[in-house]
Amino acid sequence: MTRAVQISRTGGADVLNFVEVPMPQPQAGQVRVRIQAIGLNRAEVLFRSGRYIEPTRLPARIGYEAAGLIDAVGPAVEAFKPGDAVSVIPAFSMNDFGVYAEQAVVPVSAVLERPARLDAIQSAAVWMAFLTSYGALVDIGGLARGDAVVIQAASSSVGLAAIQIANRIGAMPIATTRDAGKRERLLAAGATHVFLAGEGNVAEEVMRVTGGRGARIVFDPVGGAGTEALAQAMTAGGVFFLYGNLSGMPAIFPRRMIKMGQSMRGYLVFEIAGNAARLARAQAYIVEGLQCGQFSPAIDSTFPFERIADAHRYIESNRQFGKVVVTVP
Repeated sequence: MTRAVQISRTGGADVLNFVEVPMPQPQAGQVRVRIQAIGLNRAEVLFRSGRYIEPTRLPARIGYEAAGLIDAVGPAVEAFKPGDAVSVIPAFSMNDFGVYAEQAVVPVSAVLERPARLDAIQSAAVWMAFLTSYGALVDIGGLARGDAVVIQAASSSVGLAAIQIANRIGAMPIATTRDAGKRERLLAAGATHVFLAGEGNVAEEVMRVTGGRGARIVFDPVGGAGTEALAQAMTAGGVFFLYGNLSGMPAIFPRRMIKMGQSMRGYLVFEIAGNAARLARAQAYIVEGLQCGQFSPAIDSTFPFERIADAHRYIESNRQFGKVVVTVP
């Protein structure tokens, strides 16, 4: 037997229940991972509460991202063997698999070799953040030296990864946040400029610091009515990536975008994680950035496995700066 987290109803953090389950056995194309650390994501908070992009099929396992050791492999798995240190990346549905557990079976396609010199906690904090940012800014957006990019909700782990990627390219990362207390920390994290969302005219400020050119990319997980103001900060032909809907409100497609030849594009990390060739390019790019010191996972805090519900409550408080990680004994 082993312990896992299961939800039998959607709702607040109290619906996260520990259950004893039979030790899962990997099938063909699957591996079992002894989990050492779990990276928490907003997606899991939304899945738990019944507000995610796919309906929560109950009872459900939960969890996209983790680090651990392979302890069993299914038939036809040749890329990994027991004892290998790995990271689990978001490349499956939580209605099918979940890594909030002591041992978890996942598809081998959702497993990457643990980057050199990273421990389990760091390895559980890398992939959702950097794959999400890389996919939009580099793979699809083609962010280039001298471009400006507006990074909404920049104190998230994804936002902080986007700042690092923009700086590696030589672009200008412009961060937004609703918390004035995070301004100096975002500047220290590499943001060229930081503006407070909901205060002042962000579009005017972006135009000012870009010499009237505007940002070629907006990278936004919030959506809602704020999309109109952010769109005004874009250059002609710019791309607005909407990779979440934390506002819970419908996104607005401003008429101005038609006149300016701009586009709004929905985007999720699965677009990269679910394509072997694109994932391999992303992995090489991110590992190179980690090895040369240009990338580093931003970790806010850690919680023990027994307090995973408290970790969810902390994420919902919006106080964190970077990734929240849960350690599994």
